[in-house]
Amino acid sequence: MEQINKYIESNKERFLEELFGLIRIPSISSIKEHKPDMYRCAEYWKQLLLDAGADKAEIFDTPGNPVTYGEKIIDPSLPTVLVYGHMDVMPVDPIELWKSPPFEPEIRDGKIWARGADDDKGQAFMHAKAFEYLVKTNQLECNVKFMIEGEEEIGSVNLGEFCEKHTEMLKSDIILVSDTGMIARDIPSITTGLRGLAYWQVEVTGPNRDLHSGIFGGAVANPINELCKLVASMTDENNHITIPGFYDDVIEVSKEEREKLAQAPFDLEEYKKALDIDEVQGETGYSTSERTGIRPTFDICGMWGGYTGEGAKTVLPSKAFAKISSRLVPNQEHEKIAQLFKAHFESIAPKSIKVEVTPHHGGQGYVCPIDLSAYKAAEKAYEDVFGKTPVPVRSGGSIPIISTFEKVLGTKSVLMGFGLESDAIHSPNENFPLENLFNGIRAISRFYKHYKG
Repeated sequence: MEQINKYIESNKERFLEELFGLIRIPSISSIKEHKPDMYRCAEYWKQLLLDAGADKAEIFDTPGNPVTYGEKIIDPSLPTVLVYGHMDVMPVDPIELWKSPPFEPEIRDGKIWARGADDDKGQAFMHAKAFEYLVKTNQLECNVKFMIEGEEEIGSVNLGEFCEKHTEMLKSDIILVSDTGMIARDIPSITTGLRGLAYWQVEVTGPNRDLHSGIFGGAVANPINELCKLVASMTDENNHITIPGFYDDVIEVSKEEREKLAQAPFDLEEYKKALDIDEVQGETGYSTSERTGIRPTFDICGMWGGYTGEGAKTVLPSKAFAKISSRLVPNQEHEKIAQLFKAHFESIAPKSIKVEVTPHHGGQGYVCPIDLSAYKAAEKAYEDVFGKTPVPVRSGGSIPIISTFEKVLGTKSVLMGFGLESDAIHSPNENFPLENLFNGIRAISRFYKHYKG
């Protein structure tokens, strides 16, 4: 540990300068105007990998955003680790809630504040620097490949096909990912499960034009009113999802596993305080941790229609819209769930409106066995840095491509995350503690020392 600590200390300012350069590129994958920024980011990653010691690095086009690939093969007979990360970030709206410009990283209170500081530029960057350290100090004992994509935040829509086309190039013994988090700053954890995702946009149409709400109100269906009724009916009084067939493939977690999951530290009062809420809510019969880890969900992510400008406008709108998502547990097929919701939602709509449901991206859940040699190596790496064994946890989040890796490449993934709940990923004022950034570099470098394939 002394050698890696010295390396980080002597290169700390350079590391931050390089990371800040990466963060300053507004690589928002969901906004087409930022397509040039995606290529700028891909080029930046290419140079990062070459400077870190990769034998080669190149940029691959896809039908969407680019993928940067790099590798260092020291001996084909040795184990190979494939590092996966993503260069794209979420939109920054509402911009007025940011305390500093989202693409001008600042260090305040021991944290980097910027979009992508954690998710996933900061966390992916840790891998490049751990790799650099091992190469520059002649300690690398296995082959390393990097695949940094540009569409994770929009569902990795083209990466599955990319993997199918380049299976030999991407061949590895394990995939290493840092796009998850830890329970707390002093409580390391390894994510052993991810939920899947199904996502839709709903369009409700009433009259053929916006109407005067005084003249027509009460006689013509209001699409916003009807949309609210429809989405409210998707869960019952126990927050149980009412879509027929939704739970058919859900595997109930055993009592024994639930008891193990319950051993993870969790302070409900602190949780509520951090979110400034008086009570939690969720499916009856499950704890807060279970609701976000082992149970599926149904959420309205956005809803709009009618007049939302300043002042009043008495309008009965022609259309209303909603974006809806479901987090799925392993064994639930996202395509099946997408069709179940579409069929149910459209079937229960009253004849006074027209409903159109459009499925968007989705993905499967994932479970990592804790007896994998790579998991054991990650476990030891955390112990080296934090002085304690990491807690295995199931995350409520989704990384849809992870299950695709297993299906297409036949390779398991180990999720070594270093983010915290307070990092506010996907929200204004995203941040990443410097302590976690440097501890991540330390732990990842130790993973390579312990991993023997």
